Amino acid sequence: MELNSKIPPGSLEEKWTKYRSTMPLVAPANKRRIEVIVVGTGLAGASAAASLGELGYNVKCFTFHDSPRRAHSIAAQGGINAAKNYMNDGDSVYRLFYDTIKGGDYRSREANVYRLAEVSAAIIDQAVAQGVPFAREYGGLLENRSFGGVQVSRTFYARGQTGQQLLLGAYQSLSRQISLGSVQMYNRHEMLDLVIVDGKARGIIARNLLTGKLERFGAHCVVVATGGYGNVFYLSTNAMGSNVTAAWRAVKRGAYMANPCFTQIHPTCIPQSGEYQSKLTLMSESLRNDGRVWVPKKIEDAQAIQQGKKKGNEIPEEDRDYFLERRYPAFGNLVPRDVASRAAKTECDKGHGVAPTGLAVFLDFAAAIERYGKSKANTIGLHDASKEKIRELGEEIVKEKYGNLFDMYEKITGDNPYKTPMKIYPAVHYTMGGLWVDYNLETNIPGLFAVGECNFSDHGANRLGASALMQGLADGYFVLPYTIGSFLSNEIRTPMINTNSPEFEAAEKATRDQIEHFINNKGNQSVESFHRRLGKIMWEYCGMARNAEGLTKARQMIRELREEFYKDVFVPGIADEFNPELEKAGRVADFIDLGEMMVVDALNRNESCGGHFREEYQTEEGEALRDDENFTFVAAWEYRGNEDPVLHKEALKFENIELKARSYK
Repeated sequence: MELNSKIPPGSLEEKWTKYRSTMPLVAPANKRRIEVIVVGTGLAGASAAASLGELGYNVKCFTFHDSPRRAHSIAAQGGINAAKNYMNDGDSVYRLFYDTIKGGDYRSREANVYRLAEVSAAIIDQAVAQGVPFAREYGGLLENRSFGGVQVSRTFYARGQTGQQLLLGAYQSLSRQISLGSVQMYNRHEMLDLVIVDGKARGIIARNLLTGKLERFGAHCVVVATGGYGNVFYLSTNAMGSNVTAAWRAVKRGAYMANPCFTQIHPTCIPQSGEYQSKLTLMSESLRNDGRVWVPKKIEDAQAIQQGKKKGNEIPEEDRDYFLERRYPAFGNLVPRDVASRAAKTECDKGHGVAPTGLAVFLDFAAAIERYGKSKANTIGLHDASKEKIRELGEEIVKEKYGNLFDMYEKITGDNPYKTPMKIYPAVHYTMGGLWVDYNLETNIPGLFAVGECNFSDHGANRLGASALMQGLADGYFVLPYTIGSFLSNEIRTPMINTNSPEFEAAEKATRDQIEHFINNKGNQSVESFHRRLGKIMWEYCGMARNAEGLTKARQMIRELREEFYKDVFVPGIADEFNPELEKAGRVADFIDLGEMMVVDALNRNESCGGHFREEYQTEEGEALRDDENFTFVAAWEYRGNEDPVLHKEALKFENIELKARSYK
């Protein structure tokens, strides 16, 4: 089936302006008669719920956390993009649009990405008005820094805490609506099913995580804003509670999952240190502004570092390979994440890694500290400052820019990154795939909307750094409040949804049956052990590099794991109580199903693009080799239970940008 993206007609620059000025509206008095469910309270969910409440809708908002502000958006570090051109370095809406399309390896919609770039500037104004403490330059204006895949500085930041500060701003807006009564907040509630009545999304089944009670909630439409599915790999930079359950239960009710194999590997993470580690820690991509990535040129030096006989700063300059600067001179250390990650893997595979496992490269700030120190010394009139004084002054400036990140690194690793180079290695971070949505952010199920990372939306095959926060807030503050009217304008005569209907009863029974299976199974293996095994399969065969043989093997392994999981998983406790292991069992069951669909998608896409790197399809230099003739489409998969998923395609049409091989050289 060919999917209809509902992209409005007209020139790229005028599409959104004309569309939002002509789309159907819901009058203020009618908004008070309409209920909206928002699941998730990260940047997308909190901003959507706050905005819809401000407009006058009756909003029910759900989070499985004890507070909305615990959402995983709080962990984002580096910044948020916006095309304001404050640095006067040539940035523009079009350049942000182009960089995002190119960074995503030409696998995203032009219209959606241009709209994202267009509303980006308004996000910064909104956040500043909320009191978000963005970094400022000497004159008091907002400061910018650069991120991978671009040659301008457009990233606004609050040290290494940008996500936290932006989420607190959105949380303030949400709290105001809660106090006014326009938003009813349900903490510690997890969505476990989507209820469809007469073909439209009309509510959810949620479990009260404190009491174990299943509860029914009805509304005229449902908005899912529950983040990405990176934890399918077990080890990722996501919080351990991050999951795919809300989105996947919608998929099982008929929503399409788009491009699930498009997962992002972030190049700047603290390497894994042990077999029983449960998550990985992100080091912000902003560090690549000033840090230089390198490995020893000599294998024997790398081996000495792996064995603890040498340290990075003992390797002389002439024996270091700054491989990103060597391979990609135009962008250097600021190449996109997928390119930097594969380059690091290549060096480690050749034996030049610098961790005991051999899986790490250096991120070195020595040159930046010296450069900043000399500049500061000149500023204060110390024209013959000693090396020690220059280093002292340089470290102070680096601390101002990245201090909390350096502190976090030292607490986790025990190494002082001011004195010795950081060790980093790629890790699963963000997911570009997600629920398929049209231009209105509506899925193929009428009345079901998806915003933020849980939709496939704007990032194509690879997300540029600092674009996640931009997309989440763009969807919640500036897109969904308009586009949701295209559906709700036809619902003003629909009465309040009856949660005693047969559809709600059937959905609750299906949810209860799965819960009772887990409780009564009495197997011998923990939920965690199955999750770890799934993660190893996914990372080995569907991680940074994939091939047909490995993907075929992985699918069979996942099917065998699923069968074993349902036969032998052990969940302690009872259903009607606080039971974290029961929560986890449902989430891992969904990860297993999703993992198989990811493998199917990766096996079907016979090309390399962005974060999807098929070893059979690469250039002589080891770069991704796209097949634009056969794969310029969004792959939207329909779940069919035990049968093979069905592929639906949305053709991607490029009318404003020329399709060409990505080059950062």
